[in-house]
Amino acid sequence: MAELKTRPTDADVEQYLNSVTDEQKRRDSFTILELMKDVTKAEPKMWGDSIVGFGSYHYTYASGREGDWLITGFAPRKRELTLYIMDGFEGYDDLLASLGKFKTGKSCLYVKRLEDIDLPTLRTLIERSVAHMSGLTD
Repeated sequence: MAELKTRPTDADVEQYLNSVTDEQKRRDSFTILELMKDVTKAEPKMWGDSIVGFGSYHYTYASGREGDWLITGFAPRKRELTLYIMDGFEGYDDLLASLGKFKTGKSCLYVKRLEDIDLPTLRTLIERSVAHMSGLTD
């Protein structure tokens, strides 16, 4: 079975974020960093060479494949900021309706700029997801 390539590393998170060339994306990344630190009460870790993650959980698929993944995190990608909302978006319609301008994937929230979204709503979304992923809610 292939090993998961994206795993926690000892790379410096702030150094990585300071290397983001787009000034707005860099500022937004530091805002998200502080928000996620506050919500999770965890220190950030680099996962692979481009994801800033907080906490971790263990998963096992029906196939028997298993591994560890971050509870929440983000990546300042070239086109947009990718925020990892690991329990997906089902049940969050109320929050998504007032969040602002974004796109979603299965568990990814894509945002061009933080000024396009409502930060208190984003915080609540992250809080709920982290609580769910941490086993604090059903």
